[in-house]
Amino acid sequence: MDESGGSGQPRSGNDQSTDRHSGSTAQTTDPAHPEPTTADTKLAQTENPAARATRDEQDDKHPEADKPAAPEPAKPAEPTQPDAPADTPGSTGATPRLAKSRAPRKPKDPGGGLLMGRPFGVPVYVAPSWFLVAALITWVFGGQLDRVLPELGAMRYLVSLFFAVAFYASVLVHELAHTVAALRFKLPVRRIQLQFFGGVSEIEKESETPGREFVLAFVGPLLSLILAGVFYLALQTVEPGTVPGVLLAGLMISNLIVAAFNLLPGLPLDGGRMLRAIVWKITGRPMTGTIAAAWVGRALAVSVLIGLPLLTQSGALGSSAEDSVGMDTVTDALLAAILAAIIWTGAGNSLRMARLREHLPELRARNLTRRAVPVETNTPLSEALRRANDAGARALVVVDPDGEPLSLVREAAIVGVPEHRRPWVAVSGLAQDLTDGMRVSAELSGEELLDALRATPASEYLVVEESGEIYGVLSAADVERAFVKAMARPN
Repeated sequence: MDESGGSGQPRSGNDQSTDRHSGSTAQTTDPAHPEPTTADTKLAQTENPAARATRDEQDDKHPEADKPAAPEPAKPAEPTQPDAPADTPGSTGATPRLAKSRAPRKPKDPGGGLLMGRPFGVPVYVAPSWFLVAALITWVFGGQLDRVLPELGAMRYLVSLFFAVAFYASVLVHELAHTVAALRFKLPVRRIQLQFFGGVSEIEKESETPGREFVLAFVGPLLSLILAGVFYLALQTVEPGTVPGVLLAGLMISNLIVAAFNLLPGLPLDGGRMLRAIVWKITGRPMTGTIAAAWVGRALAVSVLIGLPLLTQSGALGSSAEDSVGMDTVTDALLAAILAAIIWTGAGNSLRMARLREHLPELRARNLTRRAVPVETNTPLSEALRRANDAGARALVVVDPDGEPLSLVREAAIVGVPEHRRPWVAVSGLAQDLTDGMRVSAELSGEELLDALRATPASEYLVVEESGEIYGVLSAADVERAFVKAMARPN
């Protein structure tokens, strides 16, 4: 089975700050550093619950506090202060030569185990849990070989290990089918991971149409069925009861099981994604398809939990009821519980991811950006805060004499400076140097915005217009708060 993921979100730090009405810009928590995620997306808290509740209550009373300043003329600059703010809201008034937004640096590999290769440019990882499963398959299949080919002796475990590797190679082919289809539809694939009970293709974006979603889900089971057919044809060319014959028969049956299991109509299985695509096509709403397929997946999890042990006890799976006692009964119940938990959890994750994607377009860099004022390197912190308060700004950008931005003053650092020391502390000592990834376009929104923040973790980002003019400063904490509020609203 495979799953879609990759929308990142801010991860909180530990620093906290409070709003000050004089001598300081409005402060928030030290924002979270955005990072990649898998199918289950969570947002870490930036504050203790009491502090967050208090601040949210204040925000409800004064909703304008979290929005960029409305267009209003700034106070005229004093003659001795050449870097006073301009009148444009969200802008410093400076037009730096090198402030144009640049493409963020390529993020590091997502990791997830032992890197095996990069077919089609997508990293393939083997999770540590795979080695546990490989050992289990080796032990179980070795016991079966002892009954079929007793003359192998201890060599049966080497043959069983070969079977485990070949089986997971078949699973990799299944996942590569999803990957090739995703790349064909221009959907980025973060990684492929072979793990406990199969593999996962982490596709970072959703298909644009239900037809593409159906194809993307169907190609995996289709490749498994094709592999089963190939192993069946190869089985006809070898003598039954030999090592090649047993291996080919085992691989044929295992691929049939993989295909049949993944075609079950419930998320997160491929059959669930196919059902989602069908409901999406009928209703015109992808969220409706997700809800339907996820609840079918949960019903499927309950059916597996109850039905698999009952089928084993009844002998419907090929063993007599007399043989299905003792340790075998416990093993079947444990296997059913693990499968049911995987399906139930995957269905819930699919619902959360769908809800996340519905609300992502509400995150817009332009709407979340704070107005900023430019200050030169040696400007005392007290003077910089005075200018920010006069301009109604909530952020400071350190610039050189030509107006080119050099760094951003960190909110958490301001809080750590006692008020009586601020006239003797230069803003440059509290600033973080700008990197290419810390310059983001004011036009970014949704997944594009989160991708940019995830590529370069930071607490603040310089927001620029397409012309290169500085628009303001974006705080990762503001993005997180907007995300939490959007997710809290009902669909």
